[in-house]
Amino acid sequence: MIKRLPRRLAHGEEATLVEHLGELRTRLVVSILAIAIGFSVAYAFHAHLIKWLEAALPPNHRRLITFDIAEPFLTSMWISLYAGFLLALPIVIYQVWAFMAPAFDVQTQRVVVGMTAFAAFLGAGGLVFGYFVALPAAVHFLTNYDNNLYDINIRARSYLSFASVVLFAVAIVFEVPIVILGLVRIGVLSTDRLRKNRRIGYVIMAAIAVALPGVDPVTTTMEMIPLMLLYEGSIWLSLLMEKRWKAVRPPETASVEL
Repeated sequence: MIKRLPRRLAHGEEATLVEHLGELRTRLVVSILAIAIGFSVAYAFHAHLIKWLEAALPPNHRRLITFDIAEPFLTSMWISLYAGFLLALPIVIYQVWAFMAPAFDVQTQRVVVGMTAFAAFLGAGGLVFGYFVALPAAVHFLTNYDNNLYDINIRARSYLSFASVVLFAVAIVFEVPIVILGLVRIGVLSTDRLRKNRRIGYVIMAAIAVALPGVDPVTTTMEMIPLMLLYEGSIWLSLLMEKRWKAVRPPETASVEL
């Protein structure tokens, strides 16, 4: 039983190896308990979650079928586990950050916290875009493709896995500004290089869209469009943030252009 939550160490505060291991163990237990509680909550509403994902399907395909005696049980368990992990993710991220934060100075901690909050906002935006735009477009294309040749019956496990992967992929796509900002922050990239090599950046974004999960051109296109827009927006956001970082960064830590 956890008697108390671990105290977050201050920057530069010393602790013994045993104390670090004890803190790590406690934070792992807290994270596992958070996932377990999230799973329990998600399972209580798993029918609503499945109906929520089914809503992207055409009305005549919203009764999913199963082919295995254990498939209904296992499918509901996996959906509940995925949703439970998402519910517990803020707590898990905080536990990881609280364990690592003492290694960073106060200024770096503020930057990381700000980027994490921005990443959460972008991820939520990606889920909304994926659910209301990308997933319905992909499902409409796939369920109507050569429908005069096939009697389309949608398997529960296959569709729910496909829907989850599409939503996850779009959420990852929306994190592009965080990746670019991070690279600019540590000096690997600069806004000058981003603007000069804009075409190369677009080619890379297109390659990422093709590499992301998606078996059809509609899903790939729906991932590519926000990638391009977010990449362009990241250039201008990096320009703004780079000026602010250079204003407070010591000369010896200035960005080194590669």
